[in-house]
Amino acid sequence: MGEEKAKIPLFPILQSDEPALSGIARIAACGHEVDHGHLVEFLSLDAKSILNRSVSKRMHYFRWSINPYRGCEFGCRYCYARYTHEFMELRDPELFERQIYIKQNAAWLFRQELRKIKRGEYLALGTATDPYQPIERRARVTRSLLEVFAEQAGLQLGIVTKSTLIERDIDLLQRIAARNRLVVHITITTPDAGLARILEPRAPRPDLRFRTVAALRRAGLETGILCCPVMPGITDTAPALESVARRAQRAGASFMAANPLFLKPCSRPTFLAFIHDHFPQLEDHYAKRYGNADFVSEAYRKRVADIVAAVLRKYELDRRPTDRLLLQKLASFPDLPADSAGSPGPALPVQQELWPSAKPSGALYGRRRETRSA
Repeated sequence: MGEEKAKIPLFPILQSDEPALSGIARIAACGHEVDHGHLVEFLSLDAKSILNRSVSKRMHYFRWSINPYRGCEFGCRYCYARYTHEFMELRDPELFERQIYIKQNAAWLFRQELRKIKRGEYLALGTATDPYQPIERRARVTRSLLEVFAEQAGLQLGIVTKSTLIERDIDLLQRIAARNRLVVHITITTPDAGLARILEPRAPRPDLRFRTVAALRRAGLETGILCCPVMPGITDTAPALESVARRAQRAGASFMAANPLFLKPCSRPTFLAFIHDHFPQLEDHYAKRYGNADFVSEAYRKRVADIVAAVLRKYELDRRPTDRLLLQKLASFPDLPADSAGSPGPALPVQQELWPSAKPSGALYGRRRETRSA
């Protein structure tokens, strides 16, 4: 009897089969609700650091990055950053857009860590989550970081966003650009509003993003367009890329860049489900090319790069002219013409040139399937 009693734990409530959390997962578990939205929960994150040293081979040109938030409300089907929630032991891909963590005391942390950044080193803001997602209107974390950056000189800052909210901070951006190198990147995957709505369900409309590009250019800020990702069979034709470049030129964009889609394991199920629902005619092709691979073939990347290069040359978006010359061009149009803002334009055909075995479709995207096959 005494031996059996000895096997009974004194504090059974403290024992658990769940592994103990550590690092960022433990910090996230201690977060408390600070705001809420439609189907979105906002939690505090008492981060110990705000600066991330870049180790990415794909984005090797910047040394440091800052993401004011963990998770992103925009819900882009292709988003490669869903894996960042896995660090917090949040394995469901949808939690990336349903549980958003707001980093606390971000400006204070940034001020303490500024000494790590050397003159000339490149800092990227918004590499994993959008720094101007809707919660920024209330949280103002990104603006607080820019206020600290505006006090500096001789640094390089790049901002990546899909949001028109960046226009709120034009005053700060101008102060930063006066003493530092600042480049703003506005991501516009497609000018087609219908496609954008199902691809990036909670991001601003493409025409509004083009207007933001024009507004930033009129403010004298170097601003370009990232037409990323280029999606095989959907947006990888010369006409599709030209439709973005033509509007980019009209908005006075400083440059444009485009790269093919890549799918990390964390984002692959989400994007392939999107293909299943909206582009069933391409489902087999995506399963074949992305089923066990993150990237498309080198030959495909080369063909897309050639198309992109030709389009950029045609619309003079392959080089970055001086702001003075471009602002002279901008003076001729105070805002984007109404016809480019009000309607998405004609539907683009499904691309067949690079995947000749795909059967033609009469619409840009197929009818959504009501049920999903097992």
